[in-house]
Amino acid sequence: MSRDDAVISYVDVKRSARDAAPAILLTHARKPLRLCAIVIGAASLAACAQSSVVSQRSQALASRAEPSRAASSAMRTHVATARKHTPYAARKTAGTRIASQGVASFYSDEQETASGEKFNAHELTAAHPTLPFGTKLRVTDVKTGRSVTVRVNDRGPYVPGRIVDVSYSAAQSLGMIGKGVANVRLDVVQ
Repeated sequence: MSRDDAVISYVDVKRSARDAAPAILLTHARKPLRLCAIVIGAASLAACAQSSVVSQRSQALASRAEPSRAASSAMRTHVATARKHTPYAARKTAGTRIASQGVASFYSDEQETASGEKFNAHELTAAHPTLPFGTKLRVTDVKTGRSVTVRVNDRGPYVPGRIVDVSYSAAQSLGMIGKGVANVRLDVVQ
């Protein structure tokens, strides 16, 4: 081995030792970096999935609440509101309780209800914010006196000032299809 070969191999050994130190540090740093990247990726995917589910549910509820009006995309601002609701009045009359009186609307979206059953617009059903599922309600139009008995199987309405959403078939029985809303009285039958 010549002197030049010895110098070259000494330099190579020195260079490889110097380059190995960052490689060893990089190898030990990869696991925490990889774990951090996985956690950040999972968190961002969870946030995306949650926001899409919330926005889809909000859009579905908004379209169910006002089927006759076509809102522009600029006007679709979803605001959560809370209001106090008194489910029953104190007085009883002939086996029924006065639940409340106010504005009713109707909906006809074919989707799953809050009780888990598929919504059918041809059944006499309703959405009420607090009454238990399966409760029978007599919905009476205050102006015309027409009434229909419906079964609560969904939650809603989500429009402030409304007390019940009835199915399309129940709305036909009440004669409120053309108007979209009606002032009604709710009596709990069963």
